[in-house]
Amino acid sequence: MIKLDIVNAIVVKTNITRTKAEQAVETVFEAMKNALGRGQRIELRRFGVFNVKPRKTGIGRNPRTGQQVNIPPGKAVRFKPGKELQTLPAPGAPATTAPAQNP
Repeated sequence: MIKLDIVNAIVVKTNITRTKAEQAVETVFEAMKNALGRGQRIELRRFGVFNVKPRKTGIGRNPRTGQQVNIPPGKAVRFKPGKELQTLPAPGAPATTAPAQNP
């Protein structure tokens, strides 16, 4: 799924114009980028949590020359799915059925 798919889903579901849907999606993504840039945690109930974790320094290798290269510390965005997202069946997995209850 790409951003355009999200915009199209909003247009179909809410019957607003494509321009307003694009503005809404852009506004949400900008707010998320700004919050993560400040190191804030983003919690979307029943979906998941985005947070920024520091990345350690390290030593890597240039694959062409084999020379060692220092990798500076950085930041990485991590996502932890919420309970509802975790309980979704995996793509291609057979659907599970509820066990039959005896009266």
